[in-house]
Amino acid sequence: MKGLKGFTFSFGLAALVCLPLSAVAQINYTFQTVNAPGARFTQLLGVNKNGIIAGYRGSGLPGHPNKGFTLVLPNIFTAENFPGSVQTQVIGIDNNNAFDTAGFYIDGAGANHGFLNVGGVFKTVDFPATTSVPKVNQLLGLNAHGQSAGFDNDKAGNSHGYLYANLGGVFLVFTIPGATSATATGVNDAGQTSGFYTDKAGAMHGFLLNQGQFTILNFPGATATQAFGLNNKGQVVGSYTDAAGLIHGFVWTKGTFQGPVDDPNAPGATIINGINDGATIVGFYGMCVSAPVGATTCNGFVGTP
Repeated sequence: MKGLKGFTFSFGLAALVCLPLSAVAQINYTFQTVNAPGARFTQLLGVNKNGIIAGYRGSGLPGHPNKGFTLVLPNIFTAENFPGSVQTQVIGIDNNNAFDTAGFYIDGAGANHGFLNVGGVFKTVDFPATTSVPKVNQLLGLNAHGQSAGFDNDKAGNSHGYLYANLGGVFLVFTIPGATSATATGVNDAGQTSGFYTDKAGAMHGFLLNQGQFTILNFPGATATQAFGLNNKGQVVGSYTDAAGLIHGFVWTKGTFQGPVDDPNAPGATIINGINDGATIVGFYGMCVSAPVGATTCNGFVGTP
């Protein structure tokens, strides 16, 4: 693969500490629905300290391809699509360089490729040993040091999380004992990493890796928890599924879950995907949460505490 050294490093987490998590608190957010002009399907996925938002429009169904953008509120949308791609999602955005981004694009053969956009220069980032057919690589988070979080799929369809360092082109591969699948979703400037994994029993758990300490994030009473992003204060956001099958957003701060944090337009159908250092959250709600395959409508939101 051109431009990448292709080094890989694996590390086990068996010796790391898993902390008990049980506290739940309530938090009040003011929500604003934000959709791209003329789009019935919008997802807001990342936000930096300056309030610049990364996302995409279009359901991906025929005639409605994913088209990436960055957004300066209230309504300045700037299109961002990997050159020559069929579809693009912009997901991660760093704090220092306001418009440096990460995400993935789909080529004409249906393969997913991770990408970085640094200073307006696009670069494909694919793990060299990806075995899925077609290949699947996605970058989901980006910090100010050019480190990005993402995953690739193997030929069995299982995901393997990794961090990628743009300086040197080095991959660091996650190995979580007892996991059949794992995804790294975010990395902050201190190197803390968020994500989620599936265990051998099929249960899904969020996680935070912080300087060698591995914290499992299970929202109390939930049947599944996914962590989708974090900020430089170590706050983690994501979603959980309750016993009735409804999906709610959460914010986790120093051992305490806050939730449900749902857009009032869709209680039980809300996903929080990004949080900045001021605790502003972004995400999406609607049909795309409970039935993402074939959903034709989706609404982005911004939440301020």
